[in-house]
Amino acid sequence: MGQAFVSEVLGTAILLLLGAGVVANVILPRTKGFGGGWLLINFGWGLAVFAGVFAAFKSGAHLNPAVTIGLVASGADEFAPGVDVTFVNGFLYVVAQMLGAVIGATLAFVAYKKHFDQDADPAVKLGVFSTGPELRSYGWNFATEVIATFVLVFIILAFGNTPSELGPLAVAMLVVGIGASLGGPTGYAINPARDLGPRIAHALLPIRGKGSSDWAYSWVPFLGPLVGGLIAGLVAGAYIG
Repeated sequence: MGQAFVSEVLGTAILLLLGAGVVANVILPRTKGFGGGWLLINFGWGLAVFAGVFAAFKSGAHLNPAVTIGLVASGADEFAPGVDVTFVNGFLYVVAQMLGAVIGATLAFVAYKKHFDQDADPAVKLGVFSTGPELRSYGWNFATEVIATFVLVFIILAFGNTPSELGPLAVAMLVVGIGASLGGPTGYAINPARDLGPRIAHALLPIRGKGSSDWAYSWVPFLGPLVGGLIAGLVAGAYIG
């Protein structure tokens, strides 16, 4: 479990470094990628997942509490080879994911520090770290996150039962597809650690002109993915078995 903990921290840190990094490149002032568009963000996040999964191979590369809870709900016996499904181990996975997310977001801030120093809407600077809805409606935003995360976790669990043993590239392309199709309303957190960890980093870091961390919305990208992952695990356990 010690190796799995370090693996999840490392993998989630790389996920957030590259994921927050591509958002920063597209939306912060005077970057090389400024204005690169939504699809660049989608592909950047997909490749961030690709790198994070490889980095976290010793832990089974959950990188996401929704995946961890989905595995539990599906009836799996192990989180990774040699790591039993227990409450304590599940808790340690989530702690590692949150810690890795804070570290990765902090590193992305360091990489783009001079661009964060430029004048920009505080919401733009927060957008590098955390998601936010285009049309704020907590109930519908919550539903979007549940649906998108269900797709993510259910298909990941299905990947594990395919004869070809689809690997990190398949998961990366799945994330690109979810972002392109279901990401428009909320920015597709689909991962409680991906949103809450960087939001904490945003609150703590000395970001010039950063404004609010929008805690009023933070429960949506936290609870929505957990519910989506739980439902996906239950359905996968019954359907895939």
